[in-house]
Amino acid sequence: MIRFIPLDAAHANVWDRFVADQPAATFFHRAAWPKRIAAVFGHRDRSVLATQDGDVVGVLPLVEMRTRLFGHTVISLPFCVYGGALAATAEAGRALLDHAVAALGESGAAALEMRGLDPVPDAWLDTPDSWPARENLYATFRKQLAADDEVNLKAIPRKQRAMVRKGIERGLVSVVGRDAAGLHRVYAESVRNLGTPVFPRKWFTALLDAFPGESDVLTVLDGERPVAAVLNFHWRDEVLPYYGGGTAAARACHANDFMYWEVMRRAVPRGARLFDFGRSKLGTGAFAFKKNWGFEPRPLAYRFRLRQGATIPEQNPTNPKYRLLIAAWKRLPLPVAGLIGPRLVRGLG
Repeated sequence: MIRFIPLDAAHANVWDRFVADQPAATFFHRAAWPKRIAAVFGHRDRSVLATQDGDVVGVLPLVEMRTRLFGHTVISLPFCVYGGALAATAEAGRALLDHAVAALGESGAAALEMRGLDPVPDAWLDTPDSWPARENLYATFRKQLAADDEVNLKAIPRKQRAMVRKGIERGLVSVVGRDAAGLHRVYAESVRNLGTPVFPRKWFTALLDAFPGESDVLTVLDGERPVAAVLNFHWRDEVLPYYGGGTAAARACHANDFMYWEVMRRAVPRGARLFDFGRSKLGTGAFAFKKNWGFEPRPLAYRFRLRQGATIPEQNPTNPKYRLLIAAWKRLPLPVAGLIGPRLVRGLG
């Protein structure tokens, strides 16, 4: 019989040991994620471990999000590109999905979302039709790295490689540290210019605190001026540049191109052999930028379970109803965007 144990501080290490042993695990299955999401954004953590005969056989990071503007959903896992149930057996996988469906009913939410790098196995589903997928929206970009810098540089397509070299020739410098405040200043300007609300600075601080040996901030300096910055995660043999952006001056000096090359270059000596560029929406500038680096898009098909009468949530910038809001947000002064943004972004997981 499979039992469920709520994730708490006493079980975090057991959870993470199970995750470390699972080939299908991602960095976003780590126990710290739902706990930090709950602490920073005030959402309810519904995460559980599945046990059988005293052994952990699965984990389910699960967070309930309830906001006035963006509705009521249960997600595995908000603010993460991957997530979903992680199980050692099909029986445990089915049990975790059943538990998630029960959480949907108990919560009164409109939708349950399962995110994953790989699709939910059909063997875990009662029927595939009961778990519709949202396709043709997101893709992720992952590529193997060589142990040699010159090989990795030459693997970047010629035009994009030229942008990296221009940043090098300009004399841009990268520094690596844990400066959440500096990251937030650059990131806030970057996402405002894209029409997106900014995260509170405490979110970046929380992630750096949660993963002290597996996170860092790389900042690009043009002279003494920070022009780009990115929060990176290091997991197994992967590097994941996750929250990154540049100031208005970054484009002219090719700082964003240089930044991602520096993340790649610096990650190789610490054992990285895979660069995870993260997800982007099809048809966006970010999607095209990653393809220009020679990365092939890998479609992400998130699965949903819907309350009767509900539809798959469309809280993303490609939704036409947000176009006017995005255009207006781009014109906000940075201090105003910085004040309002954290109150909105908690519902955009």
